Amino acid sequence: MSDAGWGSATNGGGVPPDGRVIAITGARTFLGTELIRRLEEDERYERIIALDIRPPELPLEKTEFHTIDLTVPAIDRKIASIVRKAKVDTLVHTAFLSYPTHATAWAHELEDVGTMHVLNACADISPARLILASTTMVYGASARNPNCLEESAELKGHRDSRFINDKVRAEQQFEQYADEHPETVVTSLRFAPTIGPTINNFFTRFFSRPVAPVLMGHDPLLQFLHQSDAIRALELALDRAIAGPLNIVGKGVLPYTTVLAMMGRVPLPMPHRVARALSRALWATQVFDSPPSFLDFLRYVCVADGKRAREALDFRPSYDIIRTINDFLGVRPDEDAPEVARAQG
Repeated sequence: MSDAGWGSATNGGGVPPDGRVIAITGARTFLGTELIRRLEEDERYERIIALDIRPPELPLEKTEFHTIDLTVPAIDRKIASIVRKAKVDTLVHTAFLSYPTHATAWAHELEDVGTMHVLNACADISPARLILASTTMVYGASARNPNCLEESAELKGHRDSRFINDKVRAEQQFEQYADEHPETVVTSLRFAPTIGPTINNFFTRFFSRPVAPVLMGHDPLLQFLHQSDAIRALELALDRAIAGPLNIVGKGVLPYTTVLAMMGRVPLPMPHRVARALSRALWATQVFDSPPSFLDFLRYVCVADGKRAREALDFRPSYDIIRTINDFLGVRPDEDAPEVARAQG
């Protein structure tokens, strides 16, 4: 998929510099909650419209919460009514699962059909800006991947992963909306695997285990994004109207086995067929929450190029990969050197 159909970069976007009103779906997600926390303290934003099944767990002063279940048929009419009445200039869509679930039908209704409901509402009210929180996993892990994936790369997803493919469908819907509604600046932020001291997602769960599988003959480069940099990228996207997809990535990459060494995890080497059979059994019995499709990301490279975000969004991550890992582990700055030395030794 190319980003050509998303339009060109612009710094206008038809919104006032002050007194802005932002709507956020998925207000209880990490990204939604932390963005609300930042906007509550930013005087340029007059109101925040939080949309979710339950309110975020933080003090709300400028924020109006509305109960919205994206799996409910015809919920788009309620969203449109709320957003129109509040005179929202920008809608941020973060209502996505942060880790796979066995309830795949419900997840599909939330992410794929839910995105359709959000876009149907937007078509009725034409907000100036529309921002999607996506992931670099939509590129898929493949032996044919280049060293760095640019935004124009095909979104291959994964043949066996509803968790990834529903996010690919959301991106495709956003691209179609951008083509049909040029009056709205549509942005997709593809976040690299995000970790940190307080975020809870698929990656933090996986790397919190004491033992991790290593596929024999494979040691792909991994890329991480610090949770604070993810929120800052969202804030920048609110300030700058940049059309199209943007890879939001941290500084640097490291081999998978080096990451495990830094984290003090025990590598468990095994052939791919054995690992897949074991992973399938553990996933089916719900012993582990890592589906077998994730093994391909431990087998092949999936590293995204952050050049467009640097140039168009002026996004430069504050954390490199070593600081990101150490912050996830709770390592103090003065303890960094020994940890790195052990990892690289």
